[in-house]
Amino acid sequence: MKFGKSICILNVGGTKYAFPKDVIKDFPLRRVSRLHNCVSEKEVLEVCDDYDRERNEFFFDRHSEAFVFIMLYVKSGKLRFVPQMCELSFYNEMIYWGLESSHLEFCCQRRLDDRMSDTYTYFSEEDIKTEQELRDDDDLDNSTGTERGSAKWLERMRRTFEEPTSSVAAQILASVSVIFVIMSMVILCASTLPDWDTAKNNSAEEHRIIEAVCIGWFTAECIVRFIVSRDKCEFVRRPLNIIDLLAITPYYVSVVMTVLTGENPQLQRAGVTLRVLRMMRIFWLIKLARHFLGLQTLGLTLKRCYREMVMLLVFVCVAMAIFSALAQLLEHGLDLEASNEDYASIPAACWWVIISMTTVGYGDMYPITMPGRVLGGVCVVSGIVLLALPITFIYHSFVQCYHELRFRSNRCTRSLSAEFLD
Repeated sequence: MKFGKSICILNVGGTKYAFPKDVIKDFPLRRVSRLHNCVSEKEVLEVCDDYDRERNEFFFDRHSEAFVFIMLYVKSGKLRFVPQMCELSFYNEMIYWGLESSHLEFCCQRRLDDRMSDTYTYFSEEDIKTEQELRDDDDLDNSTGTERGSAKWLERMRRTFEEPTSSVAAQILASVSVIFVIMSMVILCASTLPDWDTAKNNSAEEHRIIEAVCIGWFTAECIVRFIVSRDKCEFVRRPLNIIDLLAITPYYVSVVMTVLTGENPQLQRAGVTLRVLRMMRIFWLIKLARHFLGLQTLGLTLKRCYREMVMLLVFVCVAMAIFSALAQLLEHGLDLEASNEDYASIPAACWWVIISMTTVGYGDMYPITMPGRVLGGVCVVSGIVLLALPITFIYHSFVQCYHELRFRSNRCTRSLSAEFLD
């Protein structure tokens, strides 16, 4: 610093701090240490908000209480959040002064990570527009009146079909879709009853009409959603849309095969494949995830907790390998004359291990030797402990996802109420 007095005064939000020039040079905060290399007032004003040359006072229009905790870090080397202050606001102050999240204490780092995860869910997915949306808005502003009206109509249609709580029309459409899903599932379940064939012979035409109407509705809905979607490739890659396609396709496959082959043995040979495809319509139940908060919460929880789910699977597989090998040895390998044939192989013992660890216990196979029974008790207790370990993480994630989705739902409901009142 080529100007000013030997004492520098930092005025942060009205609170003043006095430091010698030599201290400013090696100050732990990068923004403050940059003042030492400034050779003109212009460069100083690039670092701070204002400068008083007579008093050599540097003004920073920042949060004074947050800077107090940052100064405590400078003195003691421990950085913690300000009580009753938003973690993200404090993190913003840290970035301004040249600190990073790694400077925080471990407990505060976890709080910051959780808070940033919440903010990503609330805003980046719902509130902050994507680059594609921004380009669409720019194109909409630069387009003619007819094009602008067409784009607005497509956006309204997209929200109606993709966001069930976006408007009254969207709610009505979602209700109709749920009714058709329930009707289709009732027919699918009833078709497996022993008396269904007799009832179908008496009213075959009615059943075919109901099935055709349900398939027609789902097909039309899927086509419209594809037409009004912003990104066609992204639409095709979405899991729910893939499930929709897998649920609709079997009906058209069966119709085509009936038309091509007629009622003859060739169709009977293809009956197994058609029955498998027909049973895939059960995936229509997943369509309810668009309309029910509970299913959305479950899906979001599984998406976020896939590491914990993999960890749980690894626990179970390792325990299954150990206990199945020991069970096969104790029940079959040691005493060949009085061996338990249910445990003739390790794969066969794996079935016993999994039903024991999950405390299901069908009773179809069980140990008969004393060492085997002791091993069975250890297997059950180990299963309870291993399954309980990741449950805490999954539970907290489920609660967090539920609150986030409920927050979105309540916000959309408020918007819908305002739209209805207007």
